[in-house]
Amino acid sequence: MIEECLVVEVRVSGDDCPLAEATAATRTPVRAEPPQLRADGNVLLRFGAPRDDDLAARLDADDRIRYLHRSRAGERDTYRCLSKQPCVVHELVSAGLLVEAVTYRDGDATVTGAVVGHEVLRGVMETAGETVGVELTRTYPLREEPAPVAGRFGLTPPQTEALRAAVEAGYFAVPREASSEEVAAELGLSKSAFLERLRRAEATLYRDLFGE
Repeated sequence: MIEECLVVEVRVSGDDCPLAEATAATRTPVRAEPPQLRADGNVLLRFGAPRDDDLAARLDADDRIRYLHRSRAGERDTYRCLSKQPCVVHELVSAGLLVEAVTYRDGDATVTGAVVGHEVLRGVMETAGETVGVELTRTYPLREEPAPVAGRFGLTPPQTEALRAAVEAGYFAVPREASSEEVAAELGLSKSAFLERLRRAEATLYRDLFGE
């Protein structure tokens, strides 16, 4: 039995799948569940995004997308559809990557998942080398996975979600890559609600850091 499991994160660029092309054209980020490849070669997709009629229109007009369904809750849309074009992620899955989530942003995809052992990781990266741009951005043993931020610092789940979304969107990058309005829209919140959660989370972290 192989006891070592590695958590990995890879960035995919240059993929021409429908979701990658749609996010490149609209600049609307998409968070997708692991795509499910059917025996007939078609792919079942389920994903969410901030409300954007242009994104919906582009997907609906894409000949590779069939049976597109959109449901709306607040400022976010959830989609379900069938794609006639598999993406690079499926090649990584075939090599042994256990995908947990895929985030598309500006045409690139960030894939998080796990592999069982270094041999499988090497196989995944060898497969990646034969495809469009795939870069291993992070890896660590599952047993060394950091404790959840909320548990370590006493953050509430909404505060943790706001911080994580801000980091992933590049809100704290220099120069800033996403505005508060964009991060708030991705979370389905108003700008003021997002900023309030962010400030409360920062206050909790600073109190823990400085022991106050």
